[in-house]
Parts: sequence; C-alpha cells; structure tokens
Amino acid sequence: MLITPLGDTALRIELGEQIDEPTHRRVQAALQTLEAARLPAVHELTSAYTTVTLFYDPLRVAEAGAPLEGIAGWLEARVRAVLAHPPKTEKTQGRTVEIPICYGGDFGPDLGVVATQAKISPEEVIKRHSRAEYFVHLVGFAPGFAYLGGLPKELATPRRATPRPTVPTGSLGIGGAQTGIYPLVTPGGWNLIGRTPLRMFRPEQNPPTLLLAGDRVKFRAITLEEFARMDEGK
Repeated sequence: MLITPLGDTALRIELGEQIDEPTHRRVQAALQTLEAARLPAVHELTSAYTTVTLFYDPLRVAEAGAPLEGIAGWLEARVRAVLAHPPKTEKTQGRTVEIPICYGGDFGPDLGVVATQAKISPEEVIKRHSRAEYFVHLVGFAPGFAYLGGLPKELATPRRATPRPTVPTGSLGIGGAQTGIYPLVTPGGWNLIGRTPLRMFRPEQNPPTLLLAGDRVKFRAITLEEFARMDEGK
C-alpha cells in the first residue's frame, strides 16, 4: 500500500498496479473500511481502478490534534491503522446485468473501423463483443458511465483522433482495451459500435445508475425493430 499526498487536501491510497478483479476487491474493501471509520475531517472518498482517494479539510484535521507542519502524515498514520485491521465482512457478489444492443448501422458508425483494426468482419466483431462477459471496475466520467473490463483483446481499438462533440445517449463504444455505454449526450472519443434502449442513468431511482462497481455485464444483440419497441416502452 502506497499513500501519497495530492496537494494539501487529499491523500491517494494505491492498492495495486494491475487493473483486475483482485485489485478491485482490495480497493472496494479499503473504501468500505474507511467509510465506516469516519476519520476526522474526511469529507469524501472516491475509488478508481487501483486507488482510493481521501479528501479532507486540513483545518479540521489540525483541530483534531494534527501538528500544523505534519497534517498529511498524521492523517496517513490513521489511515494505515484503520486499514491494518479491517472489519470482517461477508463477500458480496455483484449482479449480472444483461444489456440489449443494436449493433452497427446509424447506431454504430465505427463498427467498420473496429473490424478493420481486428482484421475480421463486422459480423464477427458483433459476435465476439456480445459473447464476452464484462466486469464493472468503476463508474465515472459522466453519471452512470461504467468502465468495463473484459473486452476481447483482438477488439481493442485506439480512441478516435478527433472526438465527436456529441455522442447520443445509450451509445456503446470501444476505447483502447475497454468498452462502455454513454449514459448521457456528451462529447466522446470512443469508437461507436451500437446503442442500447436502456437508460443507464436514472436520477429518480436509488441507486441512480443501472450498473455498479463489481457488477458483471452481458450484451445481447437485438434488431432495429426490437430496439424501437423497447425504446418506446421506456
């Protein structure tokens, strides 16, 4: 475990170097342990692929007893003490979520780019992409945007040299070795290969995002007619 300051109001806790499920489990366990510990002056905790970042108010840390010349070190010692003896918790199994995707056509203008990169046909791209099982490492960038690991290596495609100024809601893209669905209309540089009629971000629900860190995802190819029916029923 490596802990380093980020400016004078945050600590970065590194729990691994590989983007994989064991590292994900360590990150989530550390996040939950620190949330339960309620360390003084800590007002936010966020997780990423291999890290947890802890945001704090330095004045309140000083009020809790930290020396003014060693606020970060004082807090780091308490973080290490908390994480050295995490509470025993039952392992939770993430859900498996099936997401329908209409591949290609107007919904997937970059399907041919991915096929050319992989040296296979567009139909084979769809087959291999929908056959794989994916793992949600984290949710970020935009509300409900899940970064999915598990993309078949041959489908990895560099991001577009020029990002699109607007990507439609529900667009499925490939960026490097990852795949993911744009939950809102945003700029984006990933290669678009399809679209889902499902809503990935639902602010009126709890939780507001369809996918959560730790979930597994399976994509199911659907026709344009199926997409239209499902889209109308939202």
